[in-house]
Amino acid sequence: MAVKHEIKSQLAKLLATEDLMVEHKNVETAQFNVHTRVLQLPNWNTSNRVYDALVSHEVGHALFTPDVDPPNDIPHTFINITEDARIEKLMKRKYMGLAKTFYRGYNELADNDFFEIDDKDVDSLNLADRVNLYFKIGSFVNISFSPTETPIVKLIKDAETFEEAVSAAEALYNFCKQAEEESDNESSGQNQQVSIEQQPSPSGGSSTGDSDTDSTDDIDSPISNTDGDDTLEGGNSGSNNPFRGSDSSTPLDLEPETQTVNALDKKLRELAQNSSLESVYVEIPKVNLDKIIVDNKILHERIKTEWEDSPKNDFEGCVSFEEVDSKYREFKRNAQKEVNSLVKEFECKKSADAYARATTSKTGVLNTSLLHTYKFN
Repeated sequence: MAVKHEIKSQLAKLLATEDLMVEHKNVETAQFNVHTRVLQLPNWNTSNRVYDALVSHEVGHALFTPDVDPPNDIPHTFINITEDARIEKLMKRKYMGLAKTFYRGYNELADNDFFEIDDKDVDSLNLADRVNLYFKIGSFVNISFSPTETPIVKLIKDAETFEEAVSAAEALYNFCKQAEEESDNESSGQNQQVSIEQQPSPSGGSSTGDSDTDSTDDIDSPISNTDGDDTLEGGNSGSNNPFRGSDSSTPLDLEPETQTVNALDKKLRELAQNSSLESVYVEIPKVNLDKIIVDNKILHERIKTEWEDSPKNDFEGCVSFEEVDSKYREFKRNAQKEVNSLVKEFECKKSADAYARATTSKTGVLNTSLLHTYKFN
């Protein structure tokens, strides 16, 4: 069934309990301006179930996300994860029927692999991705948390205010960043160990064997490039290398990735229909009704004055009012007899119908047990 944008606009207004400005435009992502109260929705090419879930989610931001700037020291992706969980919880609490709407919408998104996890081990994802999956499609995917991760999940689940959601996002970000740094330190130690084993011996041979064959011709830096890519200057092997600079053991400020958030954003962008005609939304300007609305008495007086004061030759081909009134009176006088005859015939038929309805029984016995039904029988 095709999605009716007008109906979805009314749905958004009813859920928000205010006269929001809802615009369906050829944009890639939905966005809500908490200051101007304008909800902008893409022309998603999807089912009504997913559409309702997406609209309800955006209305949740309209109702519960304050008009404040988020902190800059926390990536906004992490704040979005915790804030999405908070506003959807509050929306389900405000409208209990939305629980089924979100369930069906996310069920369809999970079936269509909008989070791109079909070929991945969910347990291998970082905590941010697993939290995002848990609060969106946790009913359809088995997600487990370690004892050290459970307090953070509970912190996100219990968030009631935006400040609490930001605090939960900060805890989530710090945990993921620490886990990322520990993982990279382990991989860095393994790479250094491998490079030391491959260092050439003073005699020109390999330090791992007694062979006289020189195996160090292809070694240009302490970091071995196992992917076959050209090693960048200073030991940086490609744009995905988490190390930068001449010292390969110095980690860059590592930012944990949120793969499921990026995957969902990409899929929703693909749903947007950008081939349709662009809708143009305009606002009616505020006007002074005292200046644009003229009283009918003033208008008629003005027309009469203009007619009487203007020369007759300015209205060539027009019939004067006196002539029209004279012909109307003549028509009324000629039709008076025929009209009176029709009225008399109508009155006779009406009297006959009323007489036929009122009948009186001349014989028989009066049934007093039915007297109470005289008003309706």
